[in-house]
Amino acid sequence: MIIADWLLRLTQTHKRWGFGLCFLYLRNVKGFKWNHKRVYRIYRELELNLRIKPRRRIKRDRPDELSEPTAINQVWSMDFMSDSLENGTKFRTFNLMDDYNREGLTIEVGLSLPSLRIIRALEQVIEWRGKPAAIRCDNGPENISGEMMAWANKHQITMLYIQPGKPTQNAYVERFNRTVRHEWLDMHSFNSIEHAQQLATEWLWIYNNERPHTAINGIPPRRMLKAA
Repeated sequence: MIIADWLLRLTQTHKRWGFGLCFLYLRNVKGFKWNHKRVYRIYRELELNLRIKPRRRIKRDRPDELSEPTAINQVWSMDFMSDSLENGTKFRTFNLMDDYNREGLTIEVGLSLPSLRIIRALEQVIEWRGKPAAIRCDNGPENISGEMMAWANKHQITMLYIQPGKPTQNAYVERFNRTVRHEWLDMHSFNSIEHAQQLATEWLWIYNNERPHTAINGIPPRRMLKAA
């Protein structure tokens, strides 16, 4: 059966995708018009259901409302993550996205990511994407350094620093980070920085061009960009 074949192929290729992403991919990316209940019934019959561990909910202060951009390059968000190679060596990633269509603009991998390297990565993205009006980030040392502030002033880019201890004020990139962790970092072992960078680039292309995004009506970020 063609539906079962597609579901098996998707869940084997994208092991972290649940039914929702698989169905959105088949409907919005591949254009199949299969009924939701029919596809879900076959999904259950194949026992493809992902077991999801319930998360303990912690009561937190209500964050400031996060504005939603209405066009590309209004606000970019950036953040850092960390992981390790097979030999235990720690590395970091610099993640950059456009808040408008949730598009991942770059993932930079390195043992060290000082301000000058972040600036170089930003300039490389600006060459093909255009300049953002603002960049949202936390108060990490790379982001508040003299080099970064001088670069932002030179290019007339507003730096939107979130309040310390309020990661929800940078919710778009925090959600992106969770997907990066769940679907890329946790799914691979890396034998070198070059290996990690290669897999990051490959995964980011899938994220932007094929992976349905529930926050933008179940379509990939690049499709939303084309529609706009």
